Amino acid sequence: MNRVGKIDLMARLKPEIDIVDQAMELDLQNLAGKGLIPSSLVEVLKHALFNGGKRIRPLLCILSSSLCGNISKEIYRLAIAFEYLHVATLLHDDVIDYADTRRGRPTVSKIFGLTPAILAGDFLHARSMFLIGTLGGKQSLELICSATEAMVAGEFLQLANAQNFNQSEQDYFAVIKGKTALFIGAVCEIGGFFAGAGAKELNALKTYGANLGKAFQIQDDLLDYLGDPAKTGKAVGNDFCEGKMTLPLIHTLKTAGKTESVFLLALLKGDKSERRAKLEDAKDIINKNGGFEYGRQIAEKLIADSIACLEIFSSGYNEQINDTLLGLARYVILRDK
Repeated sequence: MNRVGKIDLMARLKPEIDIVDQAMELDLQNLAGKGLIPSSLVEVLKHALFNGGKRIRPLLCILSSSLCGNISKEIYRLAIAFEYLHVATLLHDDVIDYADTRRGRPTVSKIFGLTPAILAGDFLHARSMFLIGTLGGKQSLELICSATEAMVAGEFLQLANAQNFNQSEQDYFAVIKGKTALFIGAVCEIGGFFAGAGAKELNALKTYGANLGKAFQIQDDLLDYLGDPAKTGKAVGNDFCEGKMTLPLIHTLKTAGKTESVFLLALLKGDKSERRAKLEDAKDIINKNGGFEYGRQIAEKLIADSIACLEIFSSGYNEQINDTLLGLARYVILRDK
């Protein structure tokens, strides 16, 4: 994994993750202590926030800012805003999907109900925007608002494409750009902006984050088919069973022979139960036609491009932070959950 191995990377990041968690705990305590939020909301928020998340988004903000020379501890308060915003989207996603579990644990909506889950997501979104506007200023707020608008647009684009089984890669990347890439790109850019970075550095961080976000989503697509449910917390083939068109499937439909394409399309247009029953057959077809390998290659190319963006920081900047960002980029496509 470049110059930073997985174990070394986790050891480096653990103190930062602990500080992020402490910052979120303190923020909730302060709000509750001032009587600004009720204890019932705190209970829901703690279940949502402290549920085994990787803290990738706040870490990227902190690392990007540190790479550009920031030494202010206020970056941690700014960074938690991105975890808040991320978890807000997960809360709403679980309501939309009627999900019972997330990361192997019962969802907020399962334990507390749909209304508390929606309201908790709304609160985290509002709190996130307050922190970003207060600590990052008008430009940071504009960047994240633009990214969140793109997230919603990406979701609507995905809805519009739901029954389109002839999607192109362009369609796919338009969705993940809106849903994931622009947000992570904005997180990195805001970290650099907080540190007073110049236009060249800000653009490099934005591109690094955007490519990371795309690769992250492709790896999720691959794990859906190939992951270990004990590690991912999700059933194998869930995307296919839901009829979702992800990159391995899109590539396969484009390259497979007529008999195999007709078989897959019939499954996609049929019942969910039939897709579940024929999942292994579908996986075999995707594997045989290089769908999984193609997805891995695209993800690796995105990570290579992402890493190349950091070359401008190789001289005169914090080499250890640079190495950590390189390691984090590699981790995105090597992770198993």
